[in-house]
Amino acid sequence: MKRHFIAIAIALATGVFCNVSAHAATAIQTLPYHPMGKATKSKAKNKAPAIRTGKGAEGTAYVNRIDVMVQADAIAERRGLDPQWVRDAIGKARYLPAVARAILPPAAGVAKNWTAYRSRFVEPIRIKAGTRFWQANRETLERAEAETGVPASIIVGIIGVETIYGQNTGNFRVMDALATLTFDFPQAHPKAAARKAFFQNELEEYLALTSRTRTDPLALRGSYAGAMGWPQFMPSSWVKYAVDFDGDGRVDLFHSQADVIGSVANYFKAFNWRPGMPTHYPIQLNGTDADKAALLVPDIQPSFSVAEMSERGAVFDPSGQQHAGPLALIELQNGEAPAHYVAGTENFYAITRYNWSSYYAMAVIELGQAVAKAMAESSSGNTDTAQ
Repeated sequence: MKRHFIAIAIALATGVFCNVSAHAATAIQTLPYHPMGKATKSKAKNKAPAIRTGKGAEGTAYVNRIDVMVQADAIAERRGLDPQWVRDAIGKARYLPAVARAILPPAAGVAKNWTAYRSRFVEPIRIKAGTRFWQANRETLERAEAETGVPASIIVGIIGVETIYGQNTGNFRVMDALATLTFDFPQAHPKAAARKAFFQNELEEYLALTSRTRTDPLALRGSYAGAMGWPQFMPSSWVKYAVDFDGDGRVDLFHSQADVIGSVANYFKAFNWRPGMPTHYPIQLNGTDADKAALLVPDIQPSFSVAEMSERGAVFDPSGQQHAGPLALIELQNGEAPAHYVAGTENFYAITRYNWSSYYAMAVIELGQAVAKAMAESSSGNTDTAQ
């Protein structure tokens, strides 16, 4: 969003998420190779037709946009890519109004509702699929946890929330999505300039990655924001955090579940996951409205000690009272019903680096817990695990 501006923003961030591994430049996934050649001072950049400017109609290829072809040449120069190959790749991308609409934030006035949000992710289909995924990849999950300190339940939670364990990885051509959000980002977005710059960088990362790995840039499909594979990594996250965890000499987040597991774990390790630390503690708020407002000022950034939160009316259980690091007050609104509050640790904050949303982070945590519970009940002989 992996990421991450991962699918939410990627639904709302997206997140959203180290240097490229020794094998990451070998291949993205099993696809026919696309001949690219090396960067040259080619004069071919003037060969592509360029006859107009401005936003095109739905499905219009970018090859006919003068302004886009000028930017394609600039990308090729910045990234050391073959100019004609970049022109061909971008020129064949198409403008998708549905992508431009999807990136806009929800309408103002829509009340947040944690209970409704949770029900979309912590539900029987994902729990059953997560149980099958955990059972099939038990040893790999154990190895990832041992090497990075990231619990298997968090890895399983992320993959389940993002794509239901590979069932829904997106059906937009990544080139179309990234081109639309680079060259036709909707100006109605409140952060249009920053978001457009973000997607331009992602487009450049994507072109550099597919060129380096000799992958056809028009062949890959992902989310409306350009996130890819089971963990929905944005191109920059793929380059920085994806790893060859199955040891086959390449990184494949579309087909290798081992690479998916190892890459998600590596992502959180890069964002300073602290092994053994809980993600959050339950609390009660007995302070004034002013106390609560003061605790919410840093948002989800851990900023207060247990003592400081307690002085402002937070009541911890015994485990929370022993926490030594900084905490954040996490508010999960429930529409007209009372909000739910927890104290988020640095590990809770690490999950929000995948997607900058406390609702997303809590859904990941609780889905992982539900799958872990189903696994335990399955092992004990109780098969009624999808509650």
